[in-house]
Amino acid sequence: MKNANEIKFLKNRSIIKFEGEDFLGEIGIDGRIFKALTLARISVGVISQQAIENGLSILVQEADSEKAVNCLIDEFEAERKSGKVSQIYSINNVSVLGFVAEDFNKILAELARNNVFPLLLNQVASEGRVNIVVTSSQDEKAKNIIESEISKKPKTVHLAIIGHGNVGKTLIEQVLQSSEEIRRRKKIDLKVVAVANSRKIAFNKKGFDANWNDEVLTAESPSDVQELIKFSKENQLENLIVVDNTASKDFVHNYHALAENGFDLVSSNKIFNTLPIEEYRKLRYTLNKNNRRYLYETNVGAGLPLIDTIKLLHLSGENITRIKGVFSGTLSYVFNNFSLRNDKFSTIINEALEKGYTEPDPREDLSGNDVARKLLILARELDLINEFDDINVQNLVPESLSSISKPEFLTRLAELDDEYQKIKENQEPGHVLRYVGDLHGDLQKDKGELDVKLISVPATSALGQLKGSDSIFEIYTESYGENPIVIMGAGAGAQVTARGVFGDILRVSETK
Repeated sequence: MKNANEIKFLKNRSIIKFEGEDFLGEIGIDGRIFKALTLARISVGVISQQAIENGLSILVQEADSEKAVNCLIDEFEAERKSGKVSQIYSINNVSVLGFVAEDFNKILAELARNNVFPLLLNQVASEGRVNIVVTSSQDEKAKNIIESEISKKPKTVHLAIIGHGNVGKTLIEQVLQSSEEIRRRKKIDLKVVAVANSRKIAFNKKGFDANWNDEVLTAESPSDVQELIKFSKENQLENLIVVDNTASKDFVHNYHALAENGFDLVSSNKIFNTLPIEEYRKLRYTLNKNNRRYLYETNVGAGLPLIDTIKLLHLSGENITRIKGVFSGTLSYVFNNFSLRNDKFSTIINEALEKGYTEPDPREDLSGNDVARKLLILARELDLINEFDDINVQNLVPESLSSISKPEFLTRLAELDDEYQKIKENQEPGHVLRYVGDLHGDLQKDKGELDVKLISVPATSALGQLKGSDSIFEIYTESYGENPIVIMGAGAGAQVTARGVFGDILRVSETK
């Protein structure tokens, strides 16, 4: 090769498989194969001998494959009758990639991580030269991966963004604005190639630009995960990440199929991690089996580095004895403001809704389910096997408003005002209201105790001094004693959540 980084790329080839028992090593077998093919005027490419499988593989032009099989069948007619040669057949639609690599094992690992497994491999160790044969449906993907490795080019990472509401839209804009800088500094070329909502999905193999929303509006493909998998295969996209920014209870059931088809997962959606423990563990098994990653730092604490911290403490053997705090930026905003101002409870909720702090339906926050899910996610990070039903949750929504439609609920918010005004006025002097999550009990057992409730605390306490929509997490451990590790900061809002999701995308991308 003139250029050490040049890849020799041959398409439209076939592998002729020659299989039998105990004939390898016999003098004259290779010569007879060559002679038969030469007499048939068939040019032979790579030859690979598979000692374990008792076979030979020979590469020929695809147009010659049938003739090659027939002439070898004629040549080895006697051996076929005796059973010494068991099969002679062709595998068509394959391509050859020849290249020189310093670290071939690294390239093989990258190919495997993208579900590309060579059908044939021929290595000239003294020259560091390698020829691999792959199916034509994966040849472009294999070429891109090899090029990135041997030329040290920026690695392309293909993103599929599911959900383009507040968080999804902000995330796409953050990716587009930062892509050049990341390409220069991290050698990672982030491309958003698919954007979907609950109804339809838009694709752009080259990557969406600032006009992505126009393409989504005119998209015609139905929002179906199989469409996404089909698109990734047809276009041979490598280094795939799907980002779930929905609150969908249905979409999370696609995680298994996505992991099995080469996608890593990043999710701000909390639903999956709170499904029954059997489902929770099954996905971890699928991820391990397929060498996929699943990051969800924003499931608890938006952009705060909470889950990573707890994972690290737990894996390092630190005995975590309690986790307590204000887990919801939304309810932090609601009760921080309601405790200090003279405005009605409904006025504060509407404000939180307008600022984009609440879930699409504010009852998801007020019911306590959101805090309960976060608490359960943290419990499971400690390998506790609690289920959602184990959590004692104080629901802030009265039964009369729990089953009505979202629009009707929003028009009847004022029905909450009297109840919460009484709770506020009945506190001890100098106290404020806080809605907290509390994981406690003997956390060395299989299950912990999980409580989610509205409490009154001194305004001078750590919980009582919380401001705005900040969240606070107190992590008590055996080594730290009565002084908890405190993580506090912005716990809600599209900007911080999208930034947290972006951080997970970069963490996954850097391992690709």
